[in-house]
Amino acid sequence: MSTVDKMLIKGIRSFDPENKNVITFFKPLTLIVGPNGAGKTTIIECLKLSCTGELPPNARSGHSFIHDPKVAGETETKGQIKLRFKTAVGKDVVCIRSFQLTQKASKMEYKAIESVLQTINPHTGEKVCLSYRCADMDREIPALMGVSKAILENVVFVHQDEANWPLQDPSTLKKKFDDIFSATRYCLSSLSL
Repeated sequence: MSTVDKMLIKGIRSFDPENKNVITFFKPLTLIVGPNGAGKTTIIECLKLSCTGELPPNARSGHSFIHDPKVAGETETKGQIKLRFKTAVGKDVVCIRSFQLTQKASKMEYKAIESVLQTINPHTGEKVCLSYRCADMDREIPALMGVSKAILENVVFVHQDEANWPLQDPSTLKKKFDDIFSATRYCLSSLSL
């Protein structure tokens, strides 16, 4: 079974870009409690983004996900999420995703500037990069965790704004269940009996 060990958040939403905020996840359960605006939802959003590459539903293409440079009194803010987890076979892996939000003359510009998936070589102790490409990481991390991306998105790290999906219209519900259970459509006419 895969486990999440630690996560560092820096420059994401209300988490200050100058301070490294480290969350340690305890076994068998970690409770995240705090007053409104403390960053509880941001922690879950960072877990989901680290594991799936998906921005939260209210992130406006990343513009409202990274700490606002105007609040920091800067023209540019960098954000970073580092997630350390054990794979389904017990191997330590670190996922690093870094972002930048820049205030241009008339608009904000969001960029994903670095994505790294790394592990430690057990023989040499050196860091070994498994991937630098976001698309590869988005596929590789769920596979390393031994769970589908659909389960991570819709069950494990479901955003509170999307948590009511089981109550949605039948076609949306069917699509979610098809994704979760990796179902495919079968047409009777194509089956040979």
